[in-house]
Parts: sequence; C-alpha cells; structure tokens
Amino acid sequence: MMNLFDKKRSGAAGGGAGLQKGQLSLLVLIFAAVAVLILSGLLVWANNRQTSAAHDVNKAQAFDVAESGIEYYRWHLAHAHTDYQDGTGHAGPYVHPFYNKNGVQIGQFSLAITAPPTGSTVVTVTSTGTILTDTTVSKTITVKMAIASFAKYAAVLNAAVRFGPGTEVFGPIESNGGIHFDGLAHNLVSSAVASYQDPDEGGPNVFGVHTEVAPIDPLPPSPVPNRPDVFIAGRQFPVPAVDFTGITSTLSSIQSSAQSAGFYRGSSGKNNYGYDIVLKTNDTFDLYTVTKLTSAPNGCSNSESQDGWGTWSINAETLLGNYPIPANGLIFLGDNVWVRGQINTARVTIASGVFPDNVSTRTSITVNNSLTYTNFNGSDIISLIAQNNINAGLYSDDTLSIDGALMAVNGRVGRYYYSSSCSANYIRTSITLDGMIASNQRYGFAYTDSTGYITRNIIYDANLFYNPPPSFPLTSDNYDEIYWDEVN
Repeated sequence: MMNLFDKKRSGAAGGGAGLQKGQLSLLVLIFAAVAVLILSGLLVWANNRQTSAAHDVNKAQAFDVAESGIEYYRWHLAHAHTDYQDGTGHAGPYVHPFYNKNGVQIGQFSLAITAPPTGSTVVTVTSTGTILTDTTVSKTITVKMAIASFAKYAAVLNAAVRFGPGTEVFGPIESNGGIHFDGLAHNLVSSAVASYQDPDEGGPNVFGVHTEVAPIDPLPPSPVPNRPDVFIAGRQFPVPAVDFTGITSTLSSIQSSAQSAGFYRGSSGKNNYGYDIVLKTNDTFDLYTVTKLTSAPNGCSNSESQDGWGTWSINAETLLGNYPIPANGLIFLGDNVWVRGQINTARVTIASGVFPDNVSTRTSITVNNSLTYTNFNGSDIISLIAQNNINAGLYSDDTLSIDGALMAVNGRVGRYYYSSSCSANYIRTSITLDGMIASNQRYGFAYTDSTGYITRNIIYDANLFYNPPPSFPLTSDNYDEIYWDEVN
C-alpha cells in the first residue's frame, strides 16, 4: 500500500517526465525554425547566384558586342581611311544591330568617333554594347587607332651614310644603304643591305652597319661583334628597305592643299632668290622676299664640286607682310625658302617645290637661325619638306637648334662643304635636331676633315610617330591600335 511519502515521490517522478516532453517539443521547433531559415537563405543565395550568373553572362555578351563595334570601325577605316562619320555624313552616335550566328539580333553597339586633330592620324572610337535581354547591362570600350607616319625614325635615308665621331643619336636609324657609324646610338641602327663598300674607306665590303671605333669591326663573313659602346640598343641588317617612292606626289598634294585652303606663293621673281619665313608665337609668320645673298669670301670656292653650292645666307630682303598660319597648317612656296623663329601650340608644314618636277628647278629650304618649339608635348609641330635639299648655310648660327621633321625629297639634309678659306664660319660648334631627318641622299652637317658642325645631336621626337605634321607622308594605309581601355 502506497503511503503519502510514496505518492509525493510518484507525483514528483510524473512531473519530471512531462518537462522532458516539453523540452523535446521546444527543441524540435527551434531546429525546424533554423532549418527553415537555412533553407530560405539557401534559396535566396541560389536565386541571387543564378541572377548574378545571368548578369555576368549578359555583361560578357555586352562586352563582345562592344568589341565587335571596334572591329567594325577598324574594317571601315581600312576601306575609307578618312571617314570619321560612319559613311553617314553627319554627327554620331552611330548605332548598329548585332546578330548571332543564326541571324537573330541579340544586341546593338553605339559608336562615338573623334576625328584626328589637324595633321594627326589618331582616331578615337568609343563603342558601347548592349543586349536585348537586359538593357540595363552595357559595356563600353575606347580605342585609339593611328597610321604610322614617315617620321617613325630619328634618321631615315635612301643612301649609304656616315655618322662620324661627335654624333649622338637618340632614336632609331635606318638606311637603304650601308651605315658607317662612329658616334653613339641610343636606339637600334638598321640597314637594308647585308654588306657594302664604304665610299669613305674603299677596300673590301664591310657589314651593312659597321663601326671603326676601336676595336674596328672585322670583315664579313666574320660574326658581328656586340658593340654596346657604340650601338647601345644594337644593330640589325639586312632589314626590308624603306619605301621612298611616292614622296614626290605627297609634295605635289601639299601644293594643291595649300592653294585651296592653306597659304601659297609661287616664284619670288626673276631677280630674287626666294622667301624668308619668320614664325612667331602668336600663330602668325612674317614673309620676306630675299633680294640679295651674301657672297662667298675671297678664296672660298666650291672645291668639292657640289651641286647648288653657295653661302645660302641672306644679305638683304623686303617684308611682304604678316600672315596667320592657315587652319590646315600648310604653307607652300614655289621657290627657295629660309625659315627661322618659334611657334607656340601651332602645327605647321612648310614645303617648297616647283612643278612639273625638273632637276634644274628643284628648290631647297635653309635654316641658318634657330627654329624652335615652345612646348615639347606634341602641341608644337613643324615640318620642312624641300623638293631638293635642307641646308644650313655658311653663316648659320654657331650653336644651331632645329625642332621639327626635316625631309629632303630628292636631295640631302646637311651642310655644303666650306673650307678654311671660307672665314671662321667654316667650323661651327654644335647643331641639335629635335625631331627627325628623312634624306634621299647622304645626310651630313660635318666632314671627315673636321669642318662643319663639330657636335651633332639628333634627338627623336616620338610625338611625330602617330601625330605627324600636317600632310606629312605616311608609311602605310593601315591603322594600328595604340590605346585600349574598358571604360565600364
């Protein structure tokens, strides 16, 4: 028989069992809630992941569409080199549909095209791609394309050439003939010939690019020695020849463009010698008629029998007027020309020639006084293109600075030979060319007997490569990509 004490114990035991059941139910509820939360989170994550993946796919497709816009306009420029309005004749943007391989439109690209500044070849194309399934997604790519100009070298020549001691060149050099180099080259020196007979030395053939700085190069077919003391970036030969053909037609087209929209003058007159141009920093120039040249001193003669020899130095002139540099940057004069002065944020090509082209009437350009830039960031650009020679005359500055691209279409860039009988000016101290040289014949401002300019510095202006002077000759019709950026 159960007593009171047993009942109490029995009641206590029954209450404990009930509490355990309640705790179990609570745990079940907690775990269920947690499970629901985790499952909901997983579903949300999975949905977001699916949405994100779809978004990524859409972005990738939009990128492909934008890139196809760039490739389309590269193709367009290959067929229409100077069309910067997508063949429409009006301002953009220019929108094109984009189709998949089945011919179904899946998106479109919109093109914004910035034409090159005067004289430059740099075209900026911005392509924005979108897709039809999600118009909130877009990708934008900006690319700059350009055609390399003839000014891709510090010096480019169509004949054998010698760079003597005292010459320092910053920039690539290339010649269709051999190169005798005894100075210091900071960039690659290349020749189109494997070997040649040096006209200064005679004797057996030497390497296409060779030096006589001790120790003198061996003769072919010996291995070409490494000479970093002369060729810091090395030498290379043979390489493909540079195409000089067509430059005469370029000069003729500059004449036509100057006549139609630039500045043009024909002959200076029967009793005159040409024109003198003084460039100014206010985007104008003074133009003079040269009425008298300085005669050679007694005993100073053309001892080397050079064609066109003379002092090429002005004695008297008459001012014609002050004129603005034309918007297209082209000045063409049908006579010999002297150039000096300074520019500030101007782009100008000064060319001289007489057509039809005849050896006896070819004209030259002479720089006796410094011709300089104010800015060296590409905003100042000068080119001198002469039908015959680019000269420095007898009475040129002792320290002469020339900024710009110099091109002698049929002749040479350099100085005539003046002996010790030609006054103290037969020797000059230094000439610095900051730009480039293109010379059809042998270049040279000094001679092997130490006459001319003792120190010669040629510094390549890389701004000329894709940002050449107005109407400067180009190396091809092909656009190269020089800048690429994914904007978004």
